[in-house]
Amino acid sequence: MITQDQSATISFLDDVLSRTAGPVETIETHISRIFLVGDRAYKLKRAVKLPYVDFSSAEIRLAACRKEVELNRKTAPGIYLGVRTITRERQGVLALDGQGQLLDALVEMQRFDQSQLLDHIAMSGGLTPSMMTSLAKSIARFHRGAPVIHEAGGAANIASVLKINAAGFATSHVFTTEEVGELTVAFDRCLRRLSDLLDQRERAGKVRRCHGDLHLRNIFLLDGEPCLFDCIEFNDQIATTDVLYDLAFLLMDLWHRGTLEFANLVMNRYLDETDEEDGFAALPFFIALRAAVRAHVIATQAEDAGDEAATLSGEARSYFGLARSLLESVPPQLIAIGGLSGSGKTTIAEILAPRISLAPGARIIESDRIRKAMHGVPVETRLPPAAYRPEISAKVYQEMAWRARLILAQGGSAVADAVFDRPANRRMIEEAAAEGHHRFSAYWLEADPAVLWQRVAARIGGPSDATVDILAHQLSHRADAAEWRQLHAALPPLTLVEEILQLTKAQAPGKNLATPDSQISAVSPL
Repeated sequence: MITQDQSATISFLDDVLSRTAGPVETIETHISRIFLVGDRAYKLKRAVKLPYVDFSSAEIRLAACRKEVELNRKTAPGIYLGVRTITRERQGVLALDGQGQLLDALVEMQRFDQSQLLDHIAMSGGLTPSMMTSLAKSIARFHRGAPVIHEAGGAANIASVLKINAAGFATSHVFTTEEVGELTVAFDRCLRRLSDLLDQRERAGKVRRCHGDLHLRNIFLLDGEPCLFDCIEFNDQIATTDVLYDLAFLLMDLWHRGTLEFANLVMNRYLDETDEEDGFAALPFFIALRAAVRAHVIATQAEDAGDEAATLSGEARSYFGLARSLLESVPPQLIAIGGLSGSGKTTIAEILAPRISLAPGARIIESDRIRKAMHGVPVETRLPPAAYRPEISAKVYQEMAWRARLILAQGGSAVADAVFDRPANRRMIEEAAAEGHHRFSAYWLEADPAVLWQRVAARIGGPSDATVDILAHQLSHRADAAEWRQLHAALPPLTLVEEILQLTKAQAPGKNLATPDSQISAVSPL
């Protein structure tokens, strides 16, 4: 509902902006109205009072506008220009930045090309791996600088979000009481399981004053780089949370849009940049909670949406269904992908990881990235030959096995990507799964040397330092990985991934799938 004062404000703004700056375009959300005119955008907060936001008075809205500018200048300083006020003067007329009675407030922003919003780019199929990698790094930097808050425990913090969610569902009629009740029970069950982990993370400083609304519509490209904006300013409780819950909104958005590969990529690159791997097992729960938030927000919008109500209700239900599906229990598993340089291990791992386990998919444990991290260099930096001495490589494989144990013990799944040419390294990763009696399957990508040679020679960029000389050394000490199921690396990557998924699906629970029934896969032309 729009109050009489806000109705007058909107009419005044439409008039004064069109007269002074040109045609006005408006965008509406459930809590704001944005006026786009010339090179400016003016954001007016709607006079609403909901369980999670109170904009019911002009004074509250003015304070929220000031806080919005203050917080968002940390990530988008050139976009947030300041706060404007709308006043009622003695003659009863309205004025912009007048001296009379405060009627409302606006955030003034530098307008940017809406086509650069990542949700627009996603709808046109324009998202790229490099863009998502840059975004993951930007979020990691933002989280490192975010203030640590110790006012509430990790589990208590998330419990408060669940309470807000329950209140939000009560403001609409899209979902039945029984549906909401079942979802609430499932959330409570998962929270009890994760409560110790969440409290440990809070004590370690992982609860911070975050963005709070980190989805694709609140990220745009500025000079080609992802820029975060429009963080939550109206509710510190919502924005103060585990950094992985903050990240989960973006992961949920990507997953819900069907871009599973990008959700998995952002998660993996973010974890590569941070020390948040201990919270990996909580991500499906966090993503489910983000989906439930979207469900009740959109359901609230549907209440007075007129002809759009049915469409919004359907959208709310899609988020609700995603939330419900992510609260199910899925057994963890470890899949190892081995093969000589150029066999396509990393490509297979990146296609496979989003397709196993719950959103955001499996953690990829990649030897090349671990080696670079151990030496404290960016993944694109080429390491000297000394970094590949046997004793260094042994430490890399030990680190891979340790990470696999950590993720499996939490209930998460992982894909291990390395050459695995030495029997000792293969045994090490196998034992990481065997210790907890977790499902394990291993695959060796076999290819003709000429194919490997061609691929390595044509490789540009990426974390691998392999050269044709290194490949020649590998070929001269040809690994005999007969105990791992062999696949033909020359087949299309999607074909190989589909075969791996079929094999792992057919695998009996509690049985390792490493030793093949025949030396080469049935679909292999070898």
